[in-house]
Amino acid sequence: METVCDPCWTCRNRRIQCDQSGTPCAKCEKGGVECFDKRPLRWVKGVAIRGKMQGHSYEGMADGTPVHTSRTTNSAILTPKKSSRALVQASADSRTLPVTLQDPTMSNLDQTSKYYIDYYNERICKLFIVYDSARNPFRSLISFGLNDPVLQKGILALAARHHANTGQPFDQIQAPTSAGLINANRDALLFKHQAMEALSRVLSDGRTAKSDTTVASIFLFIFLDLLESGSEGWNFHLEGAKSLITSYQPLLEAQAGVNNGPSQTVQQIRGFISSQIHLIETLGATFLRPKLLSKFIFDGQSERQPQEEIEQSFLGCPEFLLSAIQFLSNERDAIAGQLPDGAALQTHIQDTTAMLELVQNFDSYAWASSLQHSRQSAPDEINNLCTLSQTFKIGALLYGRRILDALTEIITVQDDLVSELLGLIDTLKDDEALFKCVLWVIFVAGLECRSRAQKDFLVESLEKFWTATRCLNVISAAKILKDYWEQEEGLETSSPWIFDIGRLGRDCLLI
Repeated sequence: METVCDPCWTCRNRRIQCDQSGTPCAKCEKGGVECFDKRPLRWVKGVAIRGKMQGHSYEGMADGTPVHTSRTTNSAILTPKKSSRALVQASADSRTLPVTLQDPTMSNLDQTSKYYIDYYNERICKLFIVYDSARNPFRSLISFGLNDPVLQKGILALAARHHANTGQPFDQIQAPTSAGLINANRDALLFKHQAMEALSRVLSDGRTAKSDTTVASIFLFIFLDLLESGSEGWNFHLEGAKSLITSYQPLLEAQAGVNNGPSQTVQQIRGFISSQIHLIETLGATFLRPKLLSKFIFDGQSERQPQEEIEQSFLGCPEFLLSAIQFLSNERDAIAGQLPDGAALQTHIQDTTAMLELVQNFDSYAWASSLQHSRQSAPDEINNLCTLSQTFKIGALLYGRRILDALTEIITVQDDLVSELLGLIDTLKDDEALFKCVLWVIFVAGLECRSRAQKDFLVESLEKFWTATRCLNVISAAKILKDYWEQEEGLETSSPWIFDIGRLGRDCLLI
C-alpha cells in the first residue's frame, strides 16, 4: 500500500491543493518553489514585527539605542540582509531586549538562547560560506536545531564564541574585560559543555538512531575549533563525522525509496556537509604530520549539482584543484620517512610532474565563468572569483613543487610564483567575502616568502583576516609562521616544511 504524505506547508500557504506525493511534492516541483513540510522560520528586520518598535533595529553595540530603518524591508523569509545588522551587546542588561525571531518553536527558549540564534543567523551563517544567500546551508540548520539539543547547543556555542572573540586584538589575545564579552565567553563555555554532553549521550545510547543532525552537530564543532584555536580537537571531530557518515550510509541507501526519501532540504544539507568534510580533510591534511587522518571515501557525487555552486561552498576552492591538492598530499604521505627507490621513485616523480602540469593548465577564468549562481553574476564578481581560483592554483603549485623537490632531491626557486601569489592576495583584500577564504593560501605563501617586506605584508594580511573572521586559528597561523621564520633565519637552504610544519604547528587547521 502506497504511503500518502500530509499536505505540504508551501501548497497550503499558496492556497492550492497539495497532491501529497512526497517531499518535494509534484506541484512544488512544477511551480519551481521549495517544498516545506512545516512553516519555515520567519525573520524580520528590526526588533518587532508590528507596533511602535516596527522598523527599528539595535545598531548601537555600545548602548543599544534603536535606530529607525526603512519599513519597506521589515520582513523576509530566511533571506539575509545586504548589510549585516549590528547586534546588541550580550550583557545582562541587553538580554531583556526583544529579539528578531518570530516563530512558535522559539517560545521555549530563554532570551539568551534567542539572542545567540539571532547572532548565528546574522553573523555565523555568512562567515563560513563564500556568498551568503537564501539557500545558505548553515541557515537551514537553525530549524533542525530547534528540535535537536546537540545541534542547538552547537549553534549557540558558535555564536557565543564568535561574539566573545570580537573584542580581542590581533597582537595579544587576552581574557575579556568588558561585562558583555565576559558573559559571552561564559556562555560559549557553557553551551559547548552542554553540546558535548548531549552528543556523548546520543552516541552512547545504542537505542537512539544517529541522524543527519548528529553529523551536522559534529560538523559545527569543527568550526567551533576554528574560532577557539584550530588545534584543540578538530581532527577528532572530523574523524567522528566521517565514521558516523560511513556507518549510517547503508541505512540511508535502504531508506532511499521509502516515502520518496528525505526532503530536498535534508538532501542538500547532507550533500553540503559531506563535500565540506572532504574539503576540510583535504586542505587540513596538507599541514598535518603525514598520515594523521584516515582516508574518507567521499560519496557525495550523486547529491552534488552538475555544476559547482559557489553559494554552496565554504572556501570556493575549485573541485579540480581540491582533487589535485589531495593527490599531492597523498604523494607527500607516501614518501614521508623514507624515499622509495628504483622504479617506484620514478613513478612518483612522473605522477607528481603530470599532476603539476594539469594544475598549471587549469583555466581559472573558465571555471569562474561556468559557476552556477542563483543570481546573475556581474563581470567584476567573475573576475574576483577567477582571482580566488588563481590563489588556490598557485598555492597548489608551490606545495606540489616542494613535494617534487623531495623526490628529486633538488631545490626549486619559486620567487616569481610567490610574488604573483602575494599580488593576488593583495587584490582580494578589497573583497571581504572572498578574502576570508584564503588563509590556506596565505600560509603557503608565508612558508615560501623570504624578504622582510613579504613577511610584513603577510602579517598584515593575517590581521585583516582576523578582523574579517574573528577565528582564532589565524592567530595560531601567525604564531606558527613567526616561529618558522625565526627557525629559518640565517639558514642557506630551507627545511622541508612539507614534512615538518605539522610538528611545528601542532597540527593546526589553517583554512
